Amino acid sequence: MGRVADTTMVAARLDRLPVTRLHRYLIAVVGVATFFDLYDLFLASSISTVLSKEFGVSSAELKPLLASAFVGAFVGALTLGRLADRIGRRRAFLVTLGLYSVFTLLGAFSTDVWMLVACRFIAGIGIGAELPLADAYLADLLPAKSRGRATAWAYTVGFCGVPVAGFLAKGLVGETPLGIDGWRWLFVIGALGAAIVWVLRAGLPESPRWLAAQGRGEEAEAVLARLENAAGQELPEPKPVDAPPERAARFTDLLRPPWRRRAGMLYVFQVLQAFGYYGFGSLVPIVLAAKGFDLTHSLTFSALTFLGYPIGSALSIPVIERVQRKTLIIASAIGMAVFGLAFGYSSSGALIAVFGFAYTAASNVFSNAFHTYQGELFPTTLRATAAGSAYSLSRLATAAMPYLLIPVLDHAGAGTMFAVVAGAMVLLVANVAAFGPRTTGRSVEDIAAEAGHRSASAS
Repeated sequence: MGRVADTTMVAARLDRLPVTRLHRYLIAVVGVATFFDLYDLFLASSISTVLSKEFGVSSAELKPLLASAFVGAFVGALTLGRLADRIGRRRAFLVTLGLYSVFTLLGAFSTDVWMLVACRFIAGIGIGAELPLADAYLADLLPAKSRGRATAWAYTVGFCGVPVAGFLAKGLVGETPLGIDGWRWLFVIGALGAAIVWVLRAGLPESPRWLAAQGRGEEAEAVLARLENAAGQELPEPKPVDAPPERAARFTDLLRPPWRRRAGMLYVFQVLQAFGYYGFGSLVPIVLAAKGFDLTHSLTFSALTFLGYPIGSALSIPVIERVQRKTLIIASAIGMAVFGLAFGYSSSGALIAVFGFAYTAASNVFSNAFHTYQGELFPTTLRATAAGSAYSLSRLATAAMPYLLIPVLDHAGAGTMFAVVAGAMVLLVANVAAFGPRTTGRSVEDIAAEAGHRSASAS
């Protein structure tokens, strides 16, 4: 093919590829990395009850403990997402995993609740950037016709971390293997797993789209040649997409046409989805305790409910390329509202398990659709910045969930709390239906160019 001439030729060569063994490797590595991120995000809620006893934590002190990792995630998503558009996806990945693994390990040796809060905050900086970076990286590397399905596979691997956290918490909390408290082992496992992934990630290719946008054509050519050789077959001639050339971009570009409309939609979306997604996942053990279940039963129900995360993620795989992304987001958000209300008003153990599982299954069809979606909406030079800054708002909103939803739970009960969650999901549906573009099966360059055409016609 010769040297890379411009980013549109890079896009054409990437989009004509089948899913190769190199694609499958990067999907697997990204999936295992998200496994440990999601494992960690759901860990604090699973062990919150035992930590309150371990350190004598009051109800007021439990809130910053639950919120600390999410506040750190807000900082990480906001700052490291922008860093990925400046220094590259692969380098930014290594920074995020390094922060997470080191400070999660330190957290295992916490001597009081405030040391644990500090460690959770800094580890959260790495966690916060991880998922939006994964979305940008997969959107950069994957062919248009396979982007949703391959991203769903990566997140299906990742969401296995949620029930693993739940079942490990059930097995280790209250135990002292080798004389060490079980909750400390939970953090050690997360830290060591992330360290292994850090080594695997060093072998990932940089995004050729990002390299070409930086004027590093020879390096982009080398990655493209590696991907094309991995295909092991004769490839069709590339068909260059009709898209404007990439240019250096700043964060403030998101606040101006043509990106303002999409950025606004995504920012509102991320604040609202925190109510439905992490509002449930981070508070379900506390909800179960409020319903009168003891620690053992609460951890058992949490672990069973958390099985819905990988199963729901797997259910999205056969449909994510057949249904428009925005339609799938809308349908699954409605399912979350319905199942959340049913969970909130259930009193028997069987119904709690059934509706909790159904809720988490629907929420992970939703999650896979929106993670793919947010990586598709913006050009290469803004992709990680947009995904990271939007995702940072969901982390900040999630950090606020204990302060917003626990008082509702305490004063009005689980049913009313989930009515608040359902209201947020209804607003989310209206936002996506009104302002979200169609993306399924389209080149990310074509999706970006559409925003420019819309802005030009409006003016």
